[in-house]
Amino acid sequence: MIIDCHVHLNNYHEDTVETIDARLDELERTMRRHRVDQALILTSYKVTPGRPSTARVVEAIRDRPYLNVVAGLNYHTFDPAELVGLGQLVTEGRVRGLKLYPGYQPFYPADPHWAPAYAFAAQHGIPVMIHSGDTYSPQGKVKYSHPLHVDDVAVDFPDVQFLICHLGNPWIRDCMEVVYKNANVHTDISGLVLGDFSDRFERYMRKQFQEMLLYGVEPSKVLYGTDWPISSMESYLAFMQELAIPANERRGIMADNAIKLFGLDAANSLITRGR
Repeated sequence: MIIDCHVHLNNYHEDTVETIDARLDELERTMRRHRVDQALILTSYKVTPGRPSTARVVEAIRDRPYLNVVAGLNYHTFDPAELVGLGQLVTEGRVRGLKLYPGYQPFYPADPHWAPAYAFAAQHGIPVMIHSGDTYSPQGKVKYSHPLHVDDVAVDFPDVQFLICHLGNPWIRDCMEVVYKNANVHTDISGLVLGDFSDRFERYMRKQFQEMLLYGVEPSKVLYGTDWPISSMESYLAFMQELAIPANERRGIMADNAIKLFGLDAANSLITRGR
């Protein structure tokens, strides 16, 4: 089974805005082509014609149980009152987590502004995904997105499960330490490249990833994700196939860890649907 825990419907070329249904159809075609069973769609920290809101995505995937939503929150407009509506969606199993975007927005994860969101995540037993490392936009300020900052909230909010996105790349060793140290911190491997892996970078990243698993980070705390459409599903699957890791660890990374962390139903598969 394959679960991609990190995809987007965002249109990153704002001059050609597609409908949300067109984006979903493209996502499904790509998933079918590469036999990806489920995906978690992360909504943005902002809403534009090319970046649909959490509510729009939730409604659009109503009849697609193999797709789930992680709700992006906006630092500048966040009001704890909006958690009331999200709470209903979480209770219904239609929102599976929260996503924060430090680096894209100027805040550190430990900013007191987010305390209500962390309390909400603890109450509902859902994880909080935190952007970490480099930013797609050159306007991002990466001092805010260093993975070491996740250590602060992991310690202060021990009842919340956190996920450091993108292995904290390029600060992979710092990400390793935060995941190793804190029982409530996980990481995903998404967004390491734009498009496809080059041969040289794939060799480098394969070495980094295998060292991470060898020197202390439990494979049960690592999740497969791509950051599609920024990164290629085909290239990511080829990268995973080349990793020299035991079959049980591979199964965990590719699906089982996401099922456990996000409370997913393994029976909901795009690939086996209708058989």
